Amino acid sequence: MKKERIDKFLSNQLNISRNSVRTGVKRGLCLVNGNAVKDFSFYVDAENDEVFYEGNRVLYKRFIYVMMNKPAGVITASSDKSQKTVLDLVPEDLRRRRLAPVGRLDKDTTGLLILTDDGEFAHKCISPKSNLEKVYIAGLDGEITLEIVNDFNKGVTLADGYVCRPAKLCGIGGNYVEVPVTEGKYHQIKRMFGAVGLGVNSLHRVAIGGLKLPDDLAPGECKEIAEIAKKIKI
Repeated sequence: MKKERIDKFLSNQLNISRNSVRTGVKRGLCLVNGNAVKDFSFYVDAENDEVFYEGNRVLYKRFIYVMMNKPAGVITASSDKSQKTVLDLVPEDLRRRRLAPVGRLDKDTTGLLILTDDGEFAHKCISPKSNLEKVYIAGLDGEITLEIVNDFNKGVTLADGYVCRPAKLCGIGGNYVEVPVTEGKYHQIKRMFGAVGLGVNSLHRVAIGGLKLPDDLAPGECKEIAEIAKKIKI
């Protein structure tokens, strides 16, 4: 049983201000188990009570998990005064007060991005201890040689001396290659290819753990993820 004040419950679940909720409750817009509630300090069992607001059922979700196909030209941040952020692309019905991106994709990098208000889950995802695999498709300015494949299999040494974990490259046609990594170093994939003499023209993330970017999710679109613990085991 999770008891919560009705104004806090509605504000969190509907992503509207507490003051707006209180006004609505006073006007009789809230029903709990079929009974009108006009006292915004009323406590509701968030997990078991049947709550309606403005005629619509309000279902309790402790946390929300959203996948986005991040487009190029958008920064991975919660807010910015001058640039469009990934949060600006999230539709109203999926927004929550503490929704934030899990990790970062560079401004010009596209593909799978997770956003959530579950801070513990986010921390586990980005922790180096998790060994969570992220898979990218890199478009390169040159050809992949057997020597480069072997370098990645052994673990590429970056310009600063850091030795990356082994990564098994998989060519997918032309100068495009699939790259799995379990680390999150700054510009890591670009630096890995730079260390073997190749430039990265494009970078697109297609999977995180067992969660794959759907083919029908267009750039800039979002969808809620159900049962994320089964898809991303950390």
